[in-house]
Amino acid sequence: MITAQAARCHPDRRAHPCYARGAMVLPAPLHNYSYADYTALEERSPVRHEFVSGEIYAMAGGTPEHAALGAAVLRHLGNQLPAGCRAYTSDLRVRVAASDVTTYPDGAVVCGKTIRAADDAMAVTNPVVLIEVTSPSTEAYDQGAKLEFYKTLPSVRDVLILSHHGPRATLHRRGQDGAWTVHEAVQGGVIEVQSVGASLAMDEVYRDFAAD
Repeated sequence: MITAQAARCHPDRRAHPCYARGAMVLPAPLHNYSYADYTALEERSPVRHEFVSGEIYAMAGGTPEHAALGAAVLRHLGNQLPAGCRAYTSDLRVRVAASDVTTYPDGAVVCGKTIRAADDAMAVTNPVVLIEVTSPSTEAYDQGAKLEFYKTLPSVRDVLILSHHGPRATLHRRGQDGAWTVHEAVQGGVIEVQSVGASLAMDEVYRDFAAD
């Protein structure tokens, strides 16, 4: 999750201060960092960062409501996963090489062997499901640029976006022909995560949720 006030930071903060960015539009790069710069920063920084085509962005923590919703969807999804599939929290780093992006989704599912990135042993490259919980500052980014990044990962079959406004899920599903379709569910509805044979009832996922 990148917030509207997230920062662009060079690993050597003495030489390069952080710069604010907007949630929707990436600014013109002031610096072009290597991926090695990024992984070196992640190894020693107490704050997580996302890498987007040579730019490094600090990630802000989410609200308690955001964290609770992320935990709820992973709990309901995880209880239905078939053998060989595993649910991961937002601690999982995902490398999207085709878009030169590395991010920490709010949740993910990997089935079968976990494949690590050739240039980053801490990042995986083969999630089947990716999950994002929106916030006021990330909603446009989660539903726009980040979604398009995720679609370039060949392994991804479902991208699930949960709204912070209340019971609403939008699922982007890749079909056998490679085409993407969009499916939605609101209060009282059910969203089908077909790639892992799971059904998510909105009333259950959002049962204890209070809108941000």
